[in-house]
Amino acid sequence: MELEKVYHFLTEVEKNNNRDWFAENKGMYEEAQSVFEDFVQLVINRIAIFDPAVMVVEPKDCTFRIYRDIRFSPNKLPYKTHMGAYINVKGRKSDYCGYYVHLQPGKSFLGGGSIGLPTKRLTRIREQIMERIDEYIDIVEDPKFKKYFPIIGMDFLKTAPKGFSKDYKYIDYLRCKEYICSYDVTDDFFLNPSCLDEIGEVFQQNKRFADFINSALGY
Repeated sequence: MELEKVYHFLTEVEKNNNRDWFAENKGMYEEAQSVFEDFVQLVINRIAIFDPAVMVVEPKDCTFRIYRDIRFSPNKLPYKTHMGAYINVKGRKSDYCGYYVHLQPGKSFLGGGSIGLPTKRLTRIREQIMERIDEYIDIVEDPKFKKYFPIIGMDFLKTAPKGFSKDYKYIDYLRCKEYICSYDVTDDFFLNPSCLDEIGEVFQQNKRFADFINSALGY
């Protein structure tokens, strides 16, 4: 899969995050991008074994641009130091819950969920968790799921969300600011020829969670 070329480029761009260097090494970027998109296609094919709907998606629909939006950011470095792809049938900019692949030297991971949801959408997820609490517990407390995703969310409210009782028995499930999950991996993980099988296993365990969130969001 030649993902070494992706990691090499990302290592170099982290050390040389400026437009002059990037222009001089545009060929290195284009080769790394091509390798990454080929890899994303293999991941799509693997996910399609248990989620055939993703076969309508092409790598270009999933892959994020290397260029950072620096208009409102104090960090003016022009390029990202990772490559990522969000695989779902609605496209990478959708809030549809899908499968995320993130390659970054020392910070690679696989993820799932839906990020950056407005309050109204989060409220609907929380309401559905309460309405279908037994189903939700069965999903997120399943040992096969927790093997890869022991925690849902990365940031949490200190108390109950507005409109929900702090005395609710399962209030901790409702305090997530984002319903996402991630599985950290080493750089060597993606360089192993058998990684696609494990990626498939990780994302297959994520599918029930994704289906639950998508149901709450009306998909």
